[in-house]
Amino acid sequence: MKARPDSSFYEELEWRGLIHSSTPGVREHLSRGSVTGYIGFDPTAPSLHVGSLLPIMGLVHFQRGGHRPIAIAGGGTGMIGDPSGKSQERNLLTPGDIAANLAGIRRQLGHYLDFGGGGNGAEIVDNAEWLAPLGMMDFLREVGKHFSVNEMLAKDSVRSRLEKEQGISFTEFTYSILQSYDYLALHDRYGCSLQMGGSDQWGNIVSGIDLVRRMRSREVHGLVYPLITTSGGSKFGKTEAGTVWLDPRKTSPYAFYQFWLNTDDKDVVRYLKYFTLLSREEIASLSAAHEKAPGERAAHRRLAREVTTMLHGGEALAQAVRASEIFFGAEIHDVPPETLLEIFADVPSTDYPKEKVVGGNLPVPDLLVASGLVSSKGEARRAIDGGGIYLNNVRVTSPGGTVPPEACLHGRFIVLRKGGRNYSLVRLI
Repeated sequence: MKARPDSSFYEELEWRGLIHSSTPGVREHLSRGSVTGYIGFDPTAPSLHVGSLLPIMGLVHFQRGGHRPIAIAGGGTGMIGDPSGKSQERNLLTPGDIAANLAGIRRQLGHYLDFGGGGNGAEIVDNAEWLAPLGMMDFLREVGKHFSVNEMLAKDSVRSRLEKEQGISFTEFTYSILQSYDYLALHDRYGCSLQMGGSDQWGNIVSGIDLVRRMRSREVHGLVYPLITTSGGSKFGKTEAGTVWLDPRKTSPYAFYQFWLNTDDKDVVRYLKYFTLLSREEIASLSAAHEKAPGERAAHRRLAREVTTMLHGGEALAQAVRASEIFFGAEIHDVPPETLLEIFADVPSTDYPKEKVVGGNLPVPDLLVASGLVSSKGEARRAIDGGGIYLNNVRVTSPGGTVPPEACLHGRFIVLRKGGRNYSLVRLI
């Protein structure tokens, strides 16, 4: 953490492409001294996903610039549900669900923010602290009178729902008022003068700014980040396998690493700016190397390494890299079974009786034919003679050889390969 705010913080965000919109005067406000700012996170799941990484990185840069970040884990608003970007009413969570989800989010944010003491140590707060005790009559009288129903109906999140058959409930309709009240409460309690978030939150942020101005006669600010789509126009963070989570129990470090490694060539430099702390010089060098030799994928590997290390640590990165190298012939015997299943999730697999293997008498060509890698024993023997058959990434040298019992990985699998990348997973049953 820096003892003094960095006057170039806003310029750093601009260079990284992290600013979509901001209120007038934000740059000057940030350069005058240490600012307390916040972002809200929706506790609808026990884990954040990679779609939350851009605002998280915004808080990281904010703290590195000498400012004080606050993360709201919305235990109060989470009981209502933000209608932004939603086509239908959310299922309301129980207090127990929200408490469990908040605990998971707190752990994940700890990988990115410094929650230690000091002038700009990060804090996590739960807006249920001030929203839950609110009395309805006092709230409507003191706060609700500052909101125009006409303006609320004009919000994209509300208007798009009104155009649909199911409409919007009064519960979700009030979400923007509660989020605006968050800004007022944080301004009073912590001196917050900046709210940040995704560009889809701009309307709610402006409402909060207006509420603080009306009720406290103070000027506060807002800054929003772009919503990310891939170069192909698809939603960032979605894969064929589903959402990419920050919780290693929901998305393993190997799968997380692979997500970044498989970034489209057109997106990789942009993502280096968004999701890493690499300097301008380092990213410029990686960009030049990518332009010169895109097939070497140096920028992709660096992106995957940086993002995986920040979340999961160096040891998990090393395991993910090692697992990735299996497709290039790396040692396979000590890879955990769950990782093996992930690595070979998309290759053909075959169930095979375990008792035929454990005796050590099964000819390798028989197993190759059973796996479907070859169509006949003759083809199997010719491939072995040509040096193109591998058992657990070890070349098979004798056409007359048998499968040794110790080849049964974890007593459950055998990995066969023909040529460079033609794999088959044999599941022993």
